Amino acid sequence: MVLFKKLILLFFLSVNFINFCVAQEKYTQTGLASYYSDAFNGRFTSSGEKYNNKLYTAAHATLKFHTLVKITNIYNNKTVIVEINDRCAKYKNRIIDLSKAAAKQIDLLTSGIASVKLEVITPADLNIIGNFPDTLLIKYK
Repeated sequence: MVLFKKLILLFFLSVNFINFCVAQEKYTQTGLASYYSDAFNGRFTSSGEKYNNKLYTAAHATLKFHTLVKITNIYNNKTVIVEINDRCAKYKNRIIDLSKAAAKQIDLLTSGIASVKLEVITPADLNIIGNFPDTLLIKYK
């Protein structure tokens, strides 16, 4: 009987721990976004990769390289998923610099700057979202 009670207690503690881990809020940030000039195409990023304005990539001051981020344009609610592969200066008034392809996806090219919401996601989230661009990276498919 004592063993049964211990097993029940262990079960409930395990379930609560799993719920705690799953329920953790993901990192989000709100601020201004801009995009790279065409002059940077082909230059090396801080991660050592060459910048390609046709891929959905971005620069952020602190997020780890290869972090996947969902960017939502607050004005029009359009979204894009990008991979962090570069750094932007911490002192800028912008939170993220997008590739030209990513900026086009959320209608940022005309204004050049927009208020956005940034949400860190995982490759597993891509299955939930379902609609991610072919130009992100093939390794996430």
